[in-house]
Amino acid sequence: MKKWLIPVIIIAVIAFGMYNWVVGFQNKAVETQENAKTTWSNVESSYQRRNDLIGNLVKTVQGAADFEKETLTDVINARAKATSVNINAGDLTPDKMAQFQQAQAGMSGALSKLLVSVERYPELKANQNFLELQSQLEGTENRINVARNRFNESVNIYNQLIKKFPGSFLAGLMNFDEMTRYQSDEGSEKASDVSFDFGNKKE
Repeated sequence: MKKWLIPVIIIAVIAFGMYNWVVGFQNKAVETQENAKTTWSNVESSYQRRNDLIGNLVKTVQGAADFEKETLTDVINARAKATSVNINAGDLTPDKMAQFQQAQAGMSGALSKLLVSVERYPELKANQNFLELQSQLEGTENRINVARNRFNESVNIYNQLIKKFPGSFLAGLMNFDEMTRYQSDEGSEKASDVSFDFGNKKE
């Protein structure tokens, strides 16, 4: 074998290994990023389900005689704001995420106020449609919490991949940017309490 072939072969092997490393990193980064985007879509889907249920809940409550107009108005306005704030999964900036969370927190507060007000309306507490919607809302709040946790787990996997060396070097060259996690509000590690034990109220 000619001596000049040896360095050529070595260079070719190194180049082939580098190529496989670069392609492997890119494919893994795309895979984990897309998984994170999908889990974000699941978060939005869970919140959309809640908004749909709240719309039906409002219609049911509106049928109650003399129900507090201000309370209903607050819920309707909060729901409108919550549904108007959507974030593209590929553009989850800290500012946009904070705006989304603020809108959803406003919806949670208005909903809690409405459900507390129901205590003063026996006809609503006995309304089967209302009770069913309330039960579905409770389950949806739990699903929202699960979806947010799964999103953060997916983002964590992606962020670790692009921030660990030597992948961090390629991530910068390929424009793989860090994704923003869902930052829970204080006390939101537990699902919102949307259930009421109407039959066992303590004096």
